[in-house]
Amino acid sequence: MGDTAQPLLIDESEVETTAVRAQGAGGQNVNKVSSAVHLRFDIAASSLPDPVKQRLLALRDKRITQQGVLVIKAQSYRSQDQNRLDAFARLHELVQSVAVAPRERRATRPTRASVRRRLQDKARRSEIKSARASLAD
Repeated sequence: MGDTAQPLLIDESEVETTAVRAQGAGGQNVNKVSSAVHLRFDIAASSLPDPVKQRLLALRDKRITQQGVLVIKAQSYRSQDQNRLDAFARLHELVQSVAVAPRERRATRPTRASVRRRLQDKARRSEIKSARASLAD
């Protein structure tokens, strides 16, 4: 529990990058997006530890397909190499954020003050409800 987390290394051979070109209508400046890169990372087939794979697959992220493939699109730079590095860096950040297991929260008992406040709020709400009911009649 107290040990430091080792940074996970992603094998570049597990990552598939594809250079994509925009399919624009006539008159659109296609050169802006000609350096776009799509990075595909198959989570289940990767060499990541099983708990990390499970946490990645459990993420609610629109970039993860139902087949468990993570697709990261990068097109903010002019060169494909920069976009490829950007996509790989974002993949690495995502994996590192999931690599650390969330801590289990210890069950705590409510304090006396919070219990008293909750009961007062409950009583106040029931008074308001009954007052509204008597006005409706």
